[in-house]
Amino acid sequence: MKEYQVIVVGGGAAGMMAAGQAAKGGAKVLLLEKKERLGRKIAISGKGRCNLTNVENVSDFIGHYPGNGRFLHGILRDFDNVTLREFFASYGVETKVERGGRVFPVSDDAERIVEALTSFLKNMGVTVKAGITVEEVLVEDGRVVGVRGNGQRFLAPQVVICTGGSSYPATGSNGDGFRFARKLGHTVITPRPALVPLKTAEDWVKELQGLALRNVEGSLWIGGKKQAAEFGEMLFTHFGVSGPIILTLSRQAGDALREGKQVELKINLKPALSAEQLDNRIQRDFQKYSNKQCKNALDDLLPQSLIPVLIRLSGINPEGVVHQISREERKSLVKLLQGLPLTITGTLSLETAIVTAGGISVKEINPKNMASKCIKGLYWAGEVVDVDGITGGYNLQAAFAMGYRAGQAAGNVIGSWSD
Repeated sequence: MKEYQVIVVGGGAAGMMAAGQAAKGGAKVLLLEKKERLGRKIAISGKGRCNLTNVENVSDFIGHYPGNGRFLHGILRDFDNVTLREFFASYGVETKVERGGRVFPVSDDAERIVEALTSFLKNMGVTVKAGITVEEVLVEDGRVVGVRGNGQRFLAPQVVICTGGSSYPATGSNGDGFRFARKLGHTVITPRPALVPLKTAEDWVKELQGLALRNVEGSLWIGGKKQAAEFGEMLFTHFGVSGPIILTLSRQAGDALREGKQVELKINLKPALSAEQLDNRIQRDFQKYSNKQCKNALDDLLPQSLIPVLIRLSGINPEGVVHQISREERKSLVKLLQGLPLTITGTLSLETAIVTAGGISVKEINPKNMASKCIKGLYWAGEVVDVDGITGGYNLQAAFAMGYRAGQAAGNVIGSWSD
């Protein structure tokens, strides 16, 4: 029963950063991870490429966290995107910027991020024990004294919980932290999926399975009113829709569905054109292919697989000749191209979500040091906290920044341990 000064539970982005920072401050640190290797979720993030942050001005980051962005204000300034990139560069991982300001390793290999963090832990002298499932946070007289896992007691006066949310449980994030929190008297805001694909009522999406669209706009309508819109890429699936703009809109869509509201998605396939410009473009195509069947007259405008679906939805006879199309039918097609409607019936499960919304209430965490307001010596960081952002590198940046602040506070032997 070896005693440590800081125990970090969870070897993900927040946990690895927290453990390294605590040790850097001079503390004797133990990192416990339930899986056999660290950084499992990092390794699969960004389709294995790891979108670790964004180059946007950090002062604008807050608006990209629908879940309690204001809580992160000082945290992100303390460990911002520039500092994060410099940290990885110091461990040999150069980064590059792609569309939308997304930052990736130049190698396009998420494993390089895990390797850098692992080297950081080793350099700082952190003791790592993998394959340890923490079952309980040990508390005496309102203060943490350690944790229990795999039938063992690991003792320390400071414990940082970085167990993640409930998404991708195969990586180790199965909601353990929420269970600890409830038992310790913390409020847990109901965990739910964020950044998750959406299910639709329309069967025709199955015909388009695998079709990816770029430079389109998706708008979210709740109760008949437009609530949000995103521009970028999307993907049709056998159950509905996915892709970056869908994931960003999914949190709001899911919350509305849980409230029993009607949710609709409208896809503008040609957002760069006004309705008049699009109508003129279609008229030119129709003149060009005036003697062709309708189903063969839109090849210049749309992906091949999308044409029969749109013609059918517009009510135009696909076998009819182009010059026979009425003005009303053409106008109907224009309207459809700039507002293809989809009825949203649900989201995929929390387990399949990229990020978990909900978690430990930020009202019960001190943002200055990530310390619990309920239990002395206890800290929370990462996805276990009720903070979530949109796609684009914001969630990993938040996890690293929260881990940085929690680790520094827990490792500050004189400051943190004197109360």
